[in-house]
Amino acid sequence: QVQLVESGGGLVQPGGSLRLSCAASGRIFSIDVMGWYREAPGKQRELVASITTGGSTTYADSVKGRFTISRDNAKNTVYLQMNSLKPADTAVYYCNLDRQMPPTTRRYWGQGTQVTVSS
Repeated sequence: QVQLVESGGGLVQPGGSLRLSCAASGRIFSIDVMGWYREAPGKQRELVASITTGGSTTYADSVKGRFTISRDNAKNTVYLQMNSLKPADTAVYYCNLDRQMPPTTRRYWGQGTQVTVSS
């Protein structure tokens, strides 16, 4: 069992920065991939960034160069540093953990944290 708790969301002006944190409880395995998804009003949930235990990262094209995902395996915590924020980044951000259990993948989600980019 895994529980994910996000923090760090809030209201920020365009061009500003926020850092999201996600703390995972329970046993975390080396094959677990952690990441961030977001769900904007009227849109489906989409992948923002992900990171493996080894540090390999994936980013959505819309956030490349602005967001940085990192992971502290010792603390079972993943971070999302968001810079140069745009109104289009406004969404509920969800922490995610994917665990490969062939032939399927178990997916765990945090409760979500609101990020609002507005002047």
